[in-house]
Order: sequence, then C-alpha cells, then structure tokens
Amino acid sequence: MSSEVKSGQEILDNFFEVIESIEGVDFKISKMISELYKEGTLTEARIKNELQQLRIQEKDEAKAN
Repeated sequence: MSSEVKSGQEILDNFFEVIESIEGVDFKISKMISELYKEGTLTEARIKNELQQLRIQEKDEAKAN
C-alpha cells in the first residue's frame, strides 16, 4: 500500500477519467460531465443546459426513427 496521499485535484482528475466506464452510469451523461470538467466549465448551470440539449437530441432521434 502506498503512503502517498493524493490531492483533491488528483482524486477528481482520476474520477473524471473513468466516469464513462462506471457500470450503471449513462454513457452520454457521463461523457458530457467529463467533457465539462476537462473544459473547466463544470457548473450547475452548464450541467442543466447540457442535460436539456441531450433531452432534445433524444427526442429528435426518437422522432427520426
């Protein structure tokens, strides 16, 4: 076991690197959140806006099928 203590930043970086592969987590949502984190724009407002865009895309895809 390593005695190295990770910083909060390292923990967050590691989490957002693997969030897309966590079982049971919606891939599109986790990808969107991961991208916002990498861009430095992970805020409540941005998450809400992006979720709304995902809903619109899914409705459009459903209509197309």
